[in-house]
Amino acid sequence: MHTGDRSQLDEAGYLRITGRVKDIFKTSKGKYVAPAPIEGKIAKTHWVEQVCLMGSNLDQPLALVELSPAARQQPRELLGQSLAEHLHAVNQRLEAHERVSHFYLVSEAWTVDNGSMTPTMKIRRNVLEVRYAEAIAAMPGDAVIVWER
Repeated sequence: MHTGDRSQLDEAGYLRITGRVKDIFKTSKGKYVAPAPIEGKIAKTHWVEQVCLMGSNLDQPLALVELSPAARQQPRELLGQSLAEHLHAVNQRLEAHERVSHFYLVSEAWTVDNGSMTPTMKIRRNVLEVRYAEAIAAMPGDAVIVWER
């Protein structure tokens, strides 16, 4: 579309907006992923305050997750198990190349002051990609829930 929106026709012939062209990234497997719809699915739990899906040049996308205040009050083991179940449920509704490999739980809130958000409260994906690049590269392959140290 000339508006910068990405869309698709559904079974009934209706045009549905699925994301923004500029937000789309390409995995190392050559598949394109629109993060906004997946982020919306991940955010549908009271444990998640904000989420940013990443995956440019990764085999599978992963999600940076800022926990909600309620989640920060929970024991890690209980919260980790609940988030792993949520990730599994989200992945059941995604195509293979869209499935999220990990939740990386960040310790610092994303704000305008620390440069993670725009003044209109949009996540600055490119800033977060740079900020967490080393942590993402060093993530263990077996754990689906990874806590920032």
